[in-house]
Amino acid sequence: MNFFQRRKVLKGVNYLELIPLRRYEHQSGENNTITVLTPRFENPFFKKYFVNRKKRTFVFTHLDEIGSAAWLSIDGVKNVQQICDTLSVELGDKIAPCEERMTRFLTQLYLDKFISFKEIEE
Repeated sequence: MNFFQRRKVLKGVNYLELIPLRRYEHQSGENNTITVLTPRFENPFFKKYFVNRKKRTFVFTHLDEIGSAAWLSIDGVKNVQQICDTLSVELGDKIAPCEERMTRFLTQLYLDKFISFKEIEE
């Protein structure tokens, strides 16, 4: 799906009703932080010729406490509003304007292609 088709789908939808989907795997670290493993190369040509040259095959992105809790709550079933409700119970005052912070965080994850939305995939 190209940019214009995705924009058309996302333009008419309330952001809090979208269902985020993770695109990459993760590792748990110390203090319950998450490290997202992004493949260094997605093109098969580059995978074939550059992965075996003593370079890491993944780029590691470390998330803080709030980002880790948000990443773990993305399961492909809950929408953004349900995730906000869960995080506001778990974290309390640390994530005070929850909806605003979560929409910004998920937008950034979407722009960096860490997540997608179920409505786009269908």
